[in-house]
Amino acid sequence: MPKNTDTPPLSASPEAQRLGRPLSGWRLKAYTIIFEADTRAGRAFDLGLIALVLFSVLVVMLESVAAIDARFGELFNGVEYLLTAIFTLEYLLRLACVRHPWRYARSFYGVVDLLAVLPTYLALLVPELYALVDVRVLRLLRVFRVLKLSAYVAEYAMLAYALRASARKIQVFISVVLMVVVIMGTVMYVVEGPANGFTSIPASIYWAITTMTTVGFGDITPKTDLGRAIASCMMLLGWGVLAVPTGIVTAEMTAARRDRPATTRSCHACLSEGHLPEARFCRDCGARLPPYQRE
Repeated sequence: MPKNTDTPPLSASPEAQRLGRPLSGWRLKAYTIIFEADTRAGRAFDLGLIALVLFSVLVVMLESVAAIDARFGELFNGVEYLLTAIFTLEYLLRLACVRHPWRYARSFYGVVDLLAVLPTYLALLVPELYALVDVRVLRLLRVFRVLKLSAYVAEYAMLAYALRASARKIQVFISVVLMVVVIMGTVMYVVEGPANGFTSIPASIYWAITTMTTVGFGDITPKTDLGRAIASCMMLLGWGVLAVPTGIVTAEMTAARRDRPATTRSCHACLSEGHLPEARFCRDCGARLPPYQRE
C-alpha cells in the first residue's frame, strides 16, 4: 500500500504539524531555510534577517531626530521602502512555503511579520503611523532559534510550563493579598481619616497596595503613631509576600526540569524534528541526518 504523503509524521514538531510542512520540491527547500535554524543556509538567512531588522529600526530611530532627518531624510525614505519590499517578499515566501498559510498568518510570528510591513504602507495614507515600524524589533525573538541557544530555549519552555502549572496557586495567592489590602486599607481609613490624606477607602487601598509591594510612592503617608505601626507591619509583611509566588514558580520549574536539548534539527527523509545534536541517524526512519551546525 503506498504511503500517505499528505499527513506529516507524528514525530514532526508541533510547528511543522500546525503549519503543514511541505513534503517535496522548492517549498520544502524554502521551508528548511526560512523556518529551521540547523542548516547553514537557514542560519545565514535568519542572521541576515535579524541584521536587516536592526538596521531598519536604527533608520526609524535616526529619522525621528530632526537634525539628522533634515540632512538624510530622502535617503532614509529610500532605504525604508527597500527594506519594506524585502520584508514583504519574505512574508509572502513564508506564506507560500507552508501548506496551511492561514494558520501561519494567525500565529504570533505571522502577526508580527505582517505588522513589520503594514505601517509603511499605512504611512502612505497616514504619515503619523510611520513610527510604528519599530514593531519590527519583535522579530528579534527569532534570535533564540537563530543562534541555537538551546539552553535558553529549554529554560523558556520550562518557565512557560511552570507558569501554567502554578497559575491556580498564584490566583489563590493574589486573592488572599487582595483581601489583606482591602482590610488594611479600610482599617487605615478609620485610623487616619481624610485629615491625614486617607480621603476614601479606595485611596486607602491604593496606599495599602503601594506599601505592601514596598513601592512606597510617599504621596499618602500615615501621621498617627497607630497608623505608622500598622504601616510598619505591612512593610515587613510585604517582604514575605513577594517571596511566595517566586517559591511557587521555582518549585514547578524544578519539577519540570528537562534533560533533552531543544533543536530544530530535522530528518530530510521523514521530516521528523527534535533530534539530538550528536545523533547521526534518524530515530524514526533510520536515514542519515545532515550534519548539525554547531557554534
